[in-house]
Formats: sequence, C-alpha cells, structure tokens
Amino acid sequence: MILVAGESLIDLIVGPRGDVHASPGGGPFNTARTIARLGQPVRFLGRFSADPFGALLAGKLADDQVGLALPEQVPQPTALAIVSLNEAGVARYWFHLTGTAGFVLDQPSAERALRADVTALHIGTLGLVVEPMAGVVEGLAGQRPSSVLLMLDPNWRASAIPDPSAHLARIRRLLVRTDILKTSMEDLPFLVPGDDVPAAARTLLGWGARCVLVTDGPAPVRAFTADGQQLTVPTPPAQVVDTVGAGDAFGGGFLAWWAERGLDRDQLADPGLLAAAVAAGARVAALTCTRAGAEPPWQQEIRAAEHPGGQPAPGPGTARS
Repeated sequence: MILVAGESLIDLIVGPRGDVHASPGGGPFNTARTIARLGQPVRFLGRFSADPFGALLAGKLADDQVGLALPEQVPQPTALAIVSLNEAGVARYWFHLTGTAGFVLDQPSAERALRADVTALHIGTLGLVVEPMAGVVEGLAGQRPSSVLLMLDPNWRASAIPDPSAHLARIRRLLVRTDILKTSMEDLPFLVPGDDVPAAARTLLGWGARCVLVTDGPAPVRAFTADGQQLTVPTPPAQVVDTVGAGDAFGGGFLAWWAERGLDRDQLADPGLLAAAVAAGARVAALTCTRAGAEPPWQQEIRAAEHPGGQPAPGPGTARS
C-alpha cells in the first residue's frame, strides 16, 4: 500500500481565450489518482470540506478506488488554485489557501494512516507549506518505519510560499530521510540557486537524498544516484493539450512501477531498473498532457501505448473504469 499525504484543491483553469472550468487537483491528489489508475493500492491522507467541491474531490478519489484515510468532512472551505494557460498549454498558478479544508491535519490521525501495510510514502507540494498539515507531514516522514520508501516532490510554488528560507530548511531536513527526490527544472533555482543540473543534483544528494530525478517538460529526464550514476531517459512525444498535473503523473507513474515490482530503496542503485521506472513515469506524464486538466491515464491506456496496433500485453493488475 502506498500512502500519499498532502492537499487536494480545485483548479480554476482559465484558458488563453478566457474560458474557465473547475477541475479537481492538488499535487498529492493527482499523484494518488495516478497510482490507483495504474493498478496499485493507494491511500490518500488529507481532509475534505463539507462544501460541494469537497464532495467532488472525495468522490473522484473514490471513483478511482483511492482509499480515504480521513473520509470525515470538515467545515472549512475547499482550497482553490487559479491556473492560467497560455497558447502552448503551459500553466501559471495563484492560490487561495488560508483557512481551507485540505490543510487540516493532526498528528494522531496521520499516525493512524501510517499502518503496517504501508510500503511507500509520497509527500510534497503545498502539503509541506501550509500549516498545520506541513508540520504534521514532516513529522510523519520522520516516524515512518525504516522499511517504508519515501518519495518527496517539492513542486515549488513560489506564489504560495510566504517564507522561502523556512520552506527550504524543511526540505533539507526531509532530504536526510528521502529515498527518491522528484524535482524539475522549475524547482531547481529555488532549491539550489545558480547551479547547473549536475551540480544541483550533487548538492541535493549531499543533503541526503538517495536518488534525484529531474524533469524538464518534453526534454529527457535526468536521474542521479548517491553512488555517482547519471542517467538520461528520453520522453515520448505527445500532442499537448495542457501540462496541468504532468509532474504529479510522472511521480505517480514512477512510484507505481516501482511498487508493482516489489522493489525497495536498495534497487535504486540498479541503473536498468531506475531507467525503466523513469521511462514508465515519462509515458504516464506524456499521456496526461494529451487531455485537459490533471487526468492521468489508466493502466490499459499505458499498455495500449506500449503496444500500438495490437492488443495490450498481459500484465499484473487490471484497469478500472
């Protein structure tokens, strides 16, 4: 079981011609949906509002068979993200977060969610920014059993971070315990200002991460490991509708592939396995970009993309619709 801890919110997506539509989102929310659609058991640790948007968010997770660690509603309103898309489908974000439901979390509830069946914990995005959730999730990462793999996606949103120095300090504390750091070219200038990608990766590994994955839109993904390996993995071409949720889909795709094979942190040093997991994440992200909003693909869509013109290859797990 993979536990994804963090926020859910509603993306109010404004297109280049001013059209607006509401889409369920939030980095951890998108990641949990990705993992579930790829056939892996996953539980979401986060709160939902009693307002209509809260019901929509909880319903989306339930439809995708994501387990809800905290299904009880709270009176605070749902958080909102204003998302502006340019003609190329690239997104910019503004946030309404203060006093919202998605960040209501207490330590006892979080600890109960980290049950004996959890094999991996995914954290990041605004769930590490907004209190009280941020402090609780940091504490949860430190209390997890040593057998539980930790994946961290900072997904740095400068407009939502009131104290960048304090947030970077939190990331550095978490990196001491992090097995997989999923980051992007947009994140690196905030995490390690002024460094090129290899130098930044060395710094992040020096802070404690076992493996650093760096995405760069349609450019190849670069992976760096604590034992000095460097891999470059191409991304598949895609007809981009928008890039909302692509990074979340990549992280979810990587972690689902890893969990499906029962791998642990020691296998991160295997270049063949690491490259295959990165390629799997890139396929999932590419398909997510071909549709509006953060709508990750199902397992059967991935298999069809891997075997075009024929029947999807058999494999563990089944797609759900």
